Amino acid sequence: MIARLTPARRGLIVTALGSSLTVSWASSYYIPAVLAVPMAEDLGLSPVWVFGAFSMALVVSAMVGPWAGARIDRIGGRGVLMLSNLVFAVGLGLLAVAPSPTVLFAGWAVIGLGMGIGLYEAGFATLAGIYGKEARGPITGITLIAGFASTVGWPLSGLMLATWGWREACLGWALIHLFLALPLNACLPKGTEKPVGSDMPRDDGPPPSRLALTLLAFVFAATWFNSTAMAAHLPGLLQTAGASTAVAIAAGALIGPAQVAARVLEFSLLRRFHPLASTRLAAAAHPVAALALVTFGGPAAYVFAILHGAGNGILTIAKGTLPLALFGPAGYGQRIGWLNAPARILQAAAPLIFGAALSAWGLSAIWLTAGIGMASMVALVMLRRS
Repeated sequence: MIARLTPARRGLIVTALGSSLTVSWASSYYIPAVLAVPMAEDLGLSPVWVFGAFSMALVVSAMVGPWAGARIDRIGGRGVLMLSNLVFAVGLGLLAVAPSPTVLFAGWAVIGLGMGIGLYEAGFATLAGIYGKEARGPITGITLIAGFASTVGWPLSGLMLATWGWREACLGWALIHLFLALPLNACLPKGTEKPVGSDMPRDDGPPPSRLALTLLAFVFAATWFNSTAMAAHLPGLLQTAGASTAVAIAAGALIGPAQVAARVLEFSLLRRFHPLASTRLAAAAHPVAALALVTFGGPAAYVFAILHGAGNGILTIAKGTLPLALFGPAGYGQRIGWLNAPARILQAAAPLIFGAALSAWGLSAIWLTAGIGMASMVALVMLRRS
């Protein structure tokens, strides 16, 4: 007999999953910014090698994602997400005891496996399995919570680094996975629960066309490229445009709040519209921000950060809601795994590519990401509602 999800149970699912994903993001994607330099110094390496190991982890996550999504489609997400906490703990533990670069790279490879089975794609697939086509609200809910991963992760990593050291910081995150994130994921359904009133059979229609899948994969790859390039080089870009160091840092600090504010807007006003409409609107934000920065220079730094952050906030949600709205919940997990695989690989190369462009072209490098953003807008216009 299938158990029914009460509203309180639904709230618990979103809170537990959003909180566990916050830990997963904070302890993987966001730790190089704080710990890469001390890691490298302790092992006698250039920080470039640590970031290279992180890029390798992103490639590993891209390879694992489709398998994890297919597994969640079959058995639900609880077991896969709980496994991800154990994998993250092992990878972080390897970093904590790494005596050599070889073990350091092995640790990051294991963390990449955890990223492939324990970040947003796995969370989205879990919610699609529970809520079906009604998963848009819960997907937005977990991104609202996990959107604070950098806000929580960077200060906590910095505190552990200053108090104990980088190895102890990695061990601390491993323990947080075991004693906080793992129990939170254990609160999720086993894959047999569903919301009250969801007895109607699902009509998923014909399989999606190859063109539609290709267009959406390109949109996601463009989004991840621009997001990662800006995360790595935003202060330098704004200073190249004429902003002072203080203004560049202050503007960068607005990206997180802008992302969260945009997700609140998606959760409230924009949820009345098809996700394709809000995604098209969000895709326009970065090109408009780039135009403002080129036109007005440093004084537009805050405008650039707010527009870019807001667009990126909604585009993150679209990675979960758009495939669901266009193609339905059948095979959703495996599908978003394949759709996001090219994005993960391109994401690994984004800091290097945009960094080289910024060094060679200066402020004109922004036209690279603006052009990619415009191309994604064209791809979204070519997509049609199912």
